[in-house]
Amino acid sequence: MNRFLAIYLSSLLLLACSNSTQEYLEEGCASEALEGTTDTPEMDGMILVHAGTATLGSNDSKYRTSERPAMKVILDYDFYLGKHEVTCGEYSEIATKMSLKDFGNCDGDSLPLADITYYDAALFANAKGKLENRDTAYTYSKAAFDSEGHCTYLESFVFHPKAKAYRLPTEAEWVLAASQGWNPESKSWNADNSGFRTHDVCSIGKDTLGFCDLAGNVKEWVNDWAGSFRDTTVTNYLGAPDGGDLGERVLKGGYFSDRASELNIVARGDEYTVEASSHADRIGFRLAFGAIPNPVWLDASGNVKGSIVTPLSNVATLKSYTGTYNMRLAFRNDVSGNLAYIDYGEGNLSVTEIDDTLEVYHPDISPDGKLVAFCTKPEGVSGKSSLYVRDLNAEGTNLKKLDVESAAIPRWRVLRNSDTVIVYVTDAGNNKDEAAFKNSSTWQVKFAGGKFGTPEKLFDGAFHGGISEDNMLAVTGARLLRARIADSASTLTGKAANTIWYDTAQACNASLAQDGSKRTLFLDFGGKPGRTFAGENYATHERILIADSNGKLQQTIKAPAGFTFDHSEWASDGETSNIVATITNTDGAHTKIVLASPSDSSTIELAEGDELWHPCLWVERKVKGPAGSEDSSQTTETPEAGIDFELDPDSAGIYYTVGGSEDAEKFRYKMQLLWQYRDSATVVILGSSRTFHSVIPELIRKPHFALNMANDHNTLIGSFFLFKNYVLPHFSNLKCIVVEAGMDRLKYLDSFWDSEAWTYPGWVYDQSHDYWKDGIPQKMLKATEQSLGKSKTMKETILQTRGYKSQKNRGWGDSIPSVNGDSSWHVNDPTPFNENLELLKEIARLTADKGIRVIILEPPQSPSFRNTGAYGKNGILRSEAPALLESIQNISQDYPHVVFMDENKMGEHDYTDDMAYDRDHLGSLGAEKISRRLDSLIQTLDIDFSSKE
Repeated sequence: MNRFLAIYLSSLLLLACSNSTQEYLEEGCASEALEGTTDTPEMDGMILVHAGTATLGSNDSKYRTSERPAMKVILDYDFYLGKHEVTCGEYSEIATKMSLKDFGNCDGDSLPLADITYYDAALFANAKGKLENRDTAYTYSKAAFDSEGHCTYLESFVFHPKAKAYRLPTEAEWVLAASQGWNPESKSWNADNSGFRTHDVCSIGKDTLGFCDLAGNVKEWVNDWAGSFRDTTVTNYLGAPDGGDLGERVLKGGYFSDRASELNIVARGDEYTVEASSHADRIGFRLAFGAIPNPVWLDASGNVKGSIVTPLSNVATLKSYTGTYNMRLAFRNDVSGNLAYIDYGEGNLSVTEIDDTLEVYHPDISPDGKLVAFCTKPEGVSGKSSLYVRDLNAEGTNLKKLDVESAAIPRWRVLRNSDTVIVYVTDAGNNKDEAAFKNSSTWQVKFAGGKFGTPEKLFDGAFHGGISEDNMLAVTGARLLRARIADSASTLTGKAANTIWYDTAQACNASLAQDGSKRTLFLDFGGKPGRTFAGENYATHERILIADSNGKLQQTIKAPAGFTFDHSEWASDGETSNIVATITNTDGAHTKIVLASPSDSSTIELAEGDELWHPCLWVERKVKGPAGSEDSSQTTETPEAGIDFELDPDSAGIYYTVGGSEDAEKFRYKMQLLWQYRDSATVVILGSSRTFHSVIPELIRKPHFALNMANDHNTLIGSFFLFKNYVLPHFSNLKCIVVEAGMDRLKYLDSFWDSEAWTYPGWVYDQSHDYWKDGIPQKMLKATEQSLGKSKTMKETILQTRGYKSQKNRGWGDSIPSVNGDSSWHVNDPTPFNENLELLKEIARLTADKGIRVIILEPPQSPSFRNTGAYGKNGILRSEAPALLESIQNISQDYPHVVFMDENKMGEHDYTDDMAYDRDHLGSLGAEKISRRLDSLIQTLDIDFSSKE
């Protein structure tokens, strides 16, 4: 058996069957062996799908970029797939027996269970397996739930493809099964026959293989992260290694509101980014069963990965140890030999690997977190080593090599004169031989402006464990724990005494703390000094030992059960002084990276893989300047204005937490904009995705300064909430409000602030202080800036554009666009429209005597809605629409400062096909057009720019 395959199987068994946390015990294994159950000729309610070839994606340009090009996937194994989507009755039965949340959102036991997150589906799969005494495919340490009981996050979540267990099907498995009997025109519940609701499973018949509802009824979760396709052939494909920047999952099959002509095997998403926490009445799932042999993943660069690294603890958990969200973990993936890293600065964790031919050992992240130094030889191995520095990004740009004969085990330092240097040794081999050790030496070299300076020799001996901040102590461990104790802190090159600590017993992996304590951590070989201190015998590397500045043992930390430590280092968090290390299983594989806390000897798992070496955890921390003063950042800041109020760091500005929705993430960035520009913005734009993706603040010309606070899925009620509680009280120079009507969306009487917002502490904190209407605290902006986000790309986009996100110009779509739901909703119940109309009037009333102009914007939709009986995507009978539009326009009769800007004009507008993204959203060209028109209107309004009283 391949070594790494054996190691991986062993690590899966350990992870699936032994963990100290209660949550793992609750999620524990149903069988002792990974192979689990014996084969059965038939699985109840499932159909055996034989090995074959599936084609994912398409070369047709009409499909999204994420659905192109076509990629062939060979599945060389058989698997079982559910005949139909999991029903309400099936779920309820198992939920009762296994203590799952019974959502109770079905009108019949035979209806497909819908409004389900990916994590809900994974929990159900595990529960079904445990009930049947089978193995489980998913492990995790903690679960987070929203107010409705949906599971929105599973911490330390790992999918084990080689487990013979119930699970979600892979996208390739789903396509292989669906493609053999695809017939949505006659075998699906769709917009043409469903009445815009779900129907009992199998009630419209089965396909040629016996499957029901693979097309239509509800969309179905599959197991994969939504990676990119390549024009290639892959065997046993499982998607992307992780969620990347967006954290996107895959949905397949279409649902009851899609036209039959729109249902296809290629589509793999929804109108918005699909995350594991997403749920809607159109999303359900079906189960697969069986192990996946020799699985592979395809990374963002198109490289096939037979081994992946999975982040485990989320950033919020890690923050409880380090006190900040801003962290980076770098390490060597020993399977590939590449440098890999996790950036915890955003909540959506993914592993980035820098592909290179260079060997990478002992990576060390620079004090500002932007660079990484590494060498080409590991500790304990003699010989020439090269030292490099590169940017810590996906491309590993600006690679620089130190031009010396040999340099190993780099460590960054900031000197008292503020110079940033790298300390290295000429040889990192075994230091037991005195003569050989003295022939090696320790050096430092300045690194600034992307260049190395001139190397400077510090002293003889390879002291690669670090140098204390006061220059009095240097240590090393590569068989012996050696220390260099200086007689003066004035110079590194002064007189010093070299000594051997730990009673000359074997030691390695020495690391000197940079918190002023001069503590040295190291590993040993179960030697007598350690056994005596611990009061028990222990195995090699089973304990981390910590000695004081004189080499006297102070503390020991025991490895998790079944593991031993290796590659231990102090994290670069000078205040909390945590330890990062790998842990090895009984086969000697370095399967996990952990963080150990000396304060309570606890450990948390950071990452899992086949072979993870030499971790370095960089943590943003206070640094001392030349005069010894402390500053919490690398730059000089302008003090924030506001009332003197002590903010709660666990609540203030935290508008998003791990597992939160994409809408919450965007509002988190929008709130940063709000606190940043509350005194400078003169125009604030409110609305849904139609406005978020169409109004460009930068095109609103001076003397105005615009801010786009619209968001996906936002409703008029949500816009009113923001306006009343944040915009009107806090924007001191507000001159104009642009609020989207979106007439067909006025059927919605809910918003983000009905329930979801109150699961995030920032909104609750603001509400408990009446939204700071008596004064905004100092540091509110800073608190929001430092709070958790998720997608670095989304963050940069929103902050750089003042709240606008562009979309591609894909066209309006079909000549007869589909309509969501019943178009006669206003006729059946006019209450929602009337209540939203009153909100528009209330905005007009609240601004009437404040010198603030109001523009009610009606964004354009596909002109092809003229070919339907509906006004727009969400209905309203076209025969009813003119009178309803007039009722909005008539607001200006009572409030002359209000202008109705109708850019839809019942479809008779001039936004051409090349300006649209889809049936009800503009692309970037359309956004430019509507923004310039809006600007022209704003510039013509009679606005008083004199100071407010």
